[in-house]
Amino acid sequence: MKNIEVAEFFEAIADLLEVKGDNPFKIRAYRKAAQNIRSLTEDIETIAEEGRLEEIPGVGKDLAAKIVEIVKTGRLKHYEELKKKVPEGIIDLMAVPGIGPKTAKLLYDKLKIKGIEDLEKKAKAHKISGLPGLKEKTEENILRGIELVKKVLKRMSLQEALNLSGEIIAQLKKLPDVKRISPAGSLRRMKETVRDIDILITSTNPKKIMDAFVKFPIVKDILAHGETKASILTDNGVQVDVRVVEEDSYGAALVYFTGSQAHNIHMRHMAKKAGLKINEYGVFIEKTNKRIAGKEEADIYKTLSLPFIPPELREDRGEIEAALKGKLPQLVELSDIKGDIHVHSEWSDGEHSIEEMARACRKRGYEYVAITDHSKSLRVARGLSEKDVLKRLDEIMALNKTLRGIRILSGVEVDILEDGSLDYSEDILKRFDIVVAAIHTGFKQSKEKLTNRILKAIDSRFVNIVAHPTGRLRGSRPAYDLDFDKIFEAAKKTRTFLEINSYPDRLDLDDVNSRAAKESGVKLAIGTDAHVVDQLGSMLLGVSVARRAWLTKRDVVNTFRLEELLKFLRK
Repeated sequence: MKNIEVAEFFEAIADLLEVKGDNPFKIRAYRKAAQNIRSLTEDIETIAEEGRLEEIPGVGKDLAAKIVEIVKTGRLKHYEELKKKVPEGIIDLMAVPGIGPKTAKLLYDKLKIKGIEDLEKKAKAHKISGLPGLKEKTEENILRGIELVKKVLKRMSLQEALNLSGEIIAQLKKLPDVKRISPAGSLRRMKETVRDIDILITSTNPKKIMDAFVKFPIVKDILAHGETKASILTDNGVQVDVRVVEEDSYGAALVYFTGSQAHNIHMRHMAKKAGLKINEYGVFIEKTNKRIAGKEEADIYKTLSLPFIPPELREDRGEIEAALKGKLPQLVELSDIKGDIHVHSEWSDGEHSIEEMARACRKRGYEYVAITDHSKSLRVARGLSEKDVLKRLDEIMALNKTLRGIRILSGVEVDILEDGSLDYSEDILKRFDIVVAAIHTGFKQSKEKLTNRILKAIDSRFVNIVAHPTGRLRGSRPAYDLDFDKIFEAAKKTRTFLEINSYPDRLDLDDVNSRAAKESGVKLAIGTDAHVVDQLGSMLLGVSVARRAWLTKRDVVNTFRLEELLKFLRK
């Protein structure tokens, strides 16, 4: 899929235009188109072939032509021309999270910084603080950003990995000799970032599969090509390993190659104590080397008197001990979700009408959807004035009288301002079914100030949910520091929910903090933060975070049926 490639071209163009001081509306158009293309669940090459590019929100005739050029040639003349007008050093600096186009230009112009290594040296030598608008805290943030470049940006987001693996598996399934097939590794454990993609297959003709795999269109380089294993690099630089294993070893191979390493080591220690050995081929009696399990994954666990442990829990964080005691949680499932509680419409910065978003949610089998457009202070997201938000409320009430099969909840994503106050008065907030509060500015405040802003919002009797609590954006903005002990205590006391935001680059709260919230007695809500219909599908990512956090159906409020949810909100 070239969705990511097209989105990256448009994001890079937006950055270059910003360096040049171009029209802000043009810059915003490129960014919005990039965001919507990233969220597509359909292959953009297919959309282009069928002449449907202008159906993508934010894509008009001009951008559609550029997409066709990228898809056909892998290049874009407009981007190449823009790059020539901007010094290469500025482009390199913008790869660092936290350094936007204006800051990159300033660093280049004033300090002649031309690369990340030079940037790191000057930041450590305190040469950056003192430049107009840049302080000592900026140097710290830049150094943190460089660490992100070194660690995080080498990995794909979970959504990107799911899209790529889905495409490859779909092609592999077309081969008649493929019998059983599954992703493995950190992707199967649904980690929020993935480095490589592992795929396991059973077949009686492995060589034929390997020969076909290395000829797939996405292959840029062949790293290894054997009879039962092949490794390739895709045109986006992602390593994909495909292995063919025997049918009798498929379950054991799934356990072994799914990992994690720590989980597998724990299992091997248990096996050794029982006089057994476990490897990718099966479970064997150590003395006789007789295989007693291997074909089915559940049988591997059964030999150690364990129930099946879901892949998302296999991190050696107490899952084996819980399994031995019969205390593994019944993890929340995607099918348990009864509604989306964080959705935007064209009233603010969404691309579709309330009715279109509601119909799309109904198609997913939901009972309800909360339309939570932005409040007035967030002008960049076309936040709603008091007058407009009341007009929108009238539209929701009218739609609920005519639209069958789903209930639209009137909601808002109200800004938590820098002093902790909320962006609407209580007279406005009390009219909503659901109020989602969130921080969108002042990310560089101290831990104490940021914590107090959230605590003040939680203390409001009208706030139901705190959205994307740590404010992180993978690859561009690290999570800000919060005192979660205080936040969990306050949320439990006031029955305020914390959100697992399913947007692919957020996944905020993460699995560690979500589990800590559960253990503190706090309930969570999973919201997609969808701005277009296609983004509603990211609910899967939020559920994966919840499963990694050991959450059950009762820990997630939007597994509640409509009447139960409304009753809970009223309390």
